[in-house]
Amino acid sequence: MKIALLSAFYPFRGGIAQFNANLYRELQKKHEVLPYTFKRQYPGFLFPGKTQYVTAEDNAIPVNSIPVLDTANPLSYRKCAREIIKTKPDVLILRYWMTYLAPASGTVAAYFKNKGIRVISILDNVIPHERHFFDKPLTTWFLKQNSGFVVMSKSVRDDLLALQPGARYILREHPLYNHFGEKRDKLISGQELELDPKKKTLLFFGLIRDYKGLDLLIDAMSLLDDSYQLVIAGECYGDFGKYRQAIDASPACSRIKAMNRYISDDEVPQLFSAADLLVTPYRSATQSGVIPIAYHFDLPVLATDVGGLKENIERAGTGLVCLPTVESLAENIQKFYRSDRETFVANIQKEKKALSWEAFAEAMTEFIETL
Repeated sequence: MKIALLSAFYPFRGGIAQFNANLYRELQKKHEVLPYTFKRQYPGFLFPGKTQYVTAEDNAIPVNSIPVLDTANPLSYRKCAREIIKTKPDVLILRYWMTYLAPASGTVAAYFKNKGIRVISILDNVIPHERHFFDKPLTTWFLKQNSGFVVMSKSVRDDLLALQPGARYILREHPLYNHFGEKRDKLISGQELELDPKKKTLLFFGLIRDYKGLDLLIDAMSLLDDSYQLVIAGECYGDFGKYRQAIDASPACSRIKAMNRYISDDEVPQLFSAADLLVTPYRSATQSGVIPIAYHFDLPVLATDVGGLKENIERAGTGLVCLPTVESLAENIQKFYRSDRETFVANIQKEKKALSWEAFAEAMTEFIETL
């Protein structure tokens, strides 16, 4: 099969680009895959981070992709589609994670649809966490340009079917991110981070946005005794000031280490190896790209019962699930340390086999062939 894959690739950084690189590498084993990327992913004013591109510290997978789509320039949309169609692909695969992409991706998809070429979109979100009045109409239009979809949680599936009843899809869990290297010694990793080796170590990892509930976890620390410490590692998209104020006002202030910046790939093994538990205190969610990183490092998870987080953790027994409240977070953190951690780790190791890129790619290509 000849596959055109259009999304974020190297030199763009972040979970989407990492996912695409892993998928490309797996699909390429059995198919001819043509990777295409953005000339411009977002205009600068829409990107709250410091840079959209990889740095020397990132272990990014280099993919020799062709930049063809400028999301901010409508004149590039059809030109992009025509350039890809010249290669005569059997299918176009897109990624969709925010409404901003609907005009560009939808126009490209519609061009392929009119030419009778299948279009498959991997949906990270259908309705974004931070909602706007234009989300549903734009996303509904985008969805109509597709032949089928890949979703990674029941939450996203339900959002898809709410906007497009009868949509053809497959549901496959998010594969493991396994390009960060091996797990390191816990004690040494903690020492490098200047953590107290005698304390129980919690980790909040990833981009900091309001819907991710970091404030709940900070407040939960005040309900935990002196034997707990928290590492916050991630760049804040917005004002970190309110979190800083909450930390400074907390009786647990001295036990909270805040690394408010982009975390390079080189630092990931150290952070996940030093921790006992990953905490995702989200107020809303679909699925999480952070949890597959935790699984790679055999790290159990405490997640809130929102979106698709619960379904996979409870089914596999890889952690605990709680309510998105301060009290429930504190209670279940304590419950985790009363539990048998090795049981969670053993279940994670079983889950790794099912969450391979090989299995994901195979399921997706089989689905494409049915369309």
